[in-house]
Amino acid sequence: MDTPNPTSPVKTSDTLDEKTGIDRIRETRLEKAQQLQAQGINPYPYTFDKTHTNQGLQDHYAELPDGTELEDTVQVAGRIMALRNSGMFIDLMDDTGKLQLFCHKENLSPEQMGIVKLLDVGDMVGATGTIRRTPRGELSIKAKNLTVLCKSLRPLPEKYHGLTDVETRYRQRYLDLIMNQDSRQTLRKRSEIVTAIRQFFVSQGFMEVETPILQAIAGGAAARPFITHHNTLDMDMYLRIAPELFLKRLVVGGLSEKVFELNRNFRNEGISPKHNPEFTMLEAYQAYADYHDMMDLTETMVTTVAEQVFGTLTFTFGENELDLRRPWKRLTMIEGVREATGLDFDQIGTVEAARQAAKQVHVAVEDYFGWGKILEAIFEEKVEHTLIQPVHVIDYPKETSPLAKVHRSDARLVERFETRINGWEIANAFSELSDPVDQLARFEAQLKDREGGDDEAHGMDEDYVTALEYGLPPTGGLGIGIDRLIMLLTNSPNIRDVIAFPTMRPRD
Repeated sequence: MDTPNPTSPVKTSDTLDEKTGIDRIRETRLEKAQQLQAQGINPYPYTFDKTHTNQGLQDHYAELPDGTELEDTVQVAGRIMALRNSGMFIDLMDDTGKLQLFCHKENLSPEQMGIVKLLDVGDMVGATGTIRRTPRGELSIKAKNLTVLCKSLRPLPEKYHGLTDVETRYRQRYLDLIMNQDSRQTLRKRSEIVTAIRQFFVSQGFMEVETPILQAIAGGAAARPFITHHNTLDMDMYLRIAPELFLKRLVVGGLSEKVFELNRNFRNEGISPKHNPEFTMLEAYQAYADYHDMMDLTETMVTTVAEQVFGTLTFTFGENELDLRRPWKRLTMIEGVREATGLDFDQIGTVEAARQAAKQVHVAVEDYFGWGKILEAIFEEKVEHTLIQPVHVIDYPKETSPLAKVHRSDARLVERFETRINGWEIANAFSELSDPVDQLARFEAQLKDREGGDDEAHGMDEDYVTALEYGLPPTGGLGIGIDRLIMLLTNSPNIRDVIAFPTMRPRD
């Protein structure tokens, strides 16, 4: 089969008059690629022996005096970000930083100087040369040989303004990363944070495991799932909304008393600055522990990772200064509502009284809401946004928490907490429900909620109940939203800033 010529022009408009500026630039660059080929130069070669990074050279020769030249020979490679004086000076960017190439006819052959004339901003090149620091103090490579590594066919955005169009930044992340150092730094910090989180849990004796993404029953959280179809089995399946029920099955089986998973979850819900349909969670389960142990674990993990990656426990997010130093405040949901509104749900004991209380503070509730859902609705509207510094909101209503143990001192509540920073939910954790009879009853109650109109109510998972009947030890469970935590630590106001390829509506 014939292999298409990668440098063959592609028709992008019906007539020459309709060609855009980018089309014309692309055509010119294709012609340059063809000129390189005519000289026997492959504009898309296979390899290059790069000996140093740009930042590595900057560090190594940091003390080199201005105006000094050395005979040390190095080979560097990267993308051309600027061409000055007809290519005599080239700003070469690799993944560590910028370095200047000095390309002069005294050092390059006529054939090599011909290559320089065919270069454009955006091209990738390799250079062999010697070290020099200019009289003005800029470290440079005096190029003795240039190798074209990739001929770029499209122009980069204008360098002084960078890539500022938000839609383009998210849709064409590769272009955003080329042009915006802040974007590169944020995603690199993401990698460091995720690595530090993994190292922390391993150091605490947790075993990293993997659980299914395709599931027959969408469980472990209250959320709408994505539905797909398995052709061979001829059955609908769901993309994972949470790994919780499978992780606890592993604890039942005794694989380890401590398990964790850094996992991708998928929820068929709205998109906002804090929500993306595909997101990253950390879930961890520890046998013989309760939700108090999980609070300590959450604080220790976040502070350890923050100090390891950033060297500090104080962070700026927007207009707020966040202080992550331990211990973090612990606030019951009922206390939070009482402090914010004066409503005391310790004394409000019936659904009708709760409904009247919600009306009193102008919080709308659905007809199917019970006492617990009403309490949580008031908390979400009146309290959540005020919780700027780290706080564990504890003791949630049983009605909204089908997988948590009943509170040991109040049967209306469960032993659950959510950690909030900057008003955002960062962590959600329980003393895990291990009573199979209670768990079955909770699932059945959730089914009634679903029939009443709650499309996020938890479904029935009979096999999970069966697993509990074999015995789950007392267990503390923890889920942490990795994307939101990274947003806070990197001062990123939109979740799309910390996800390399966020979900976007296709262009028309």
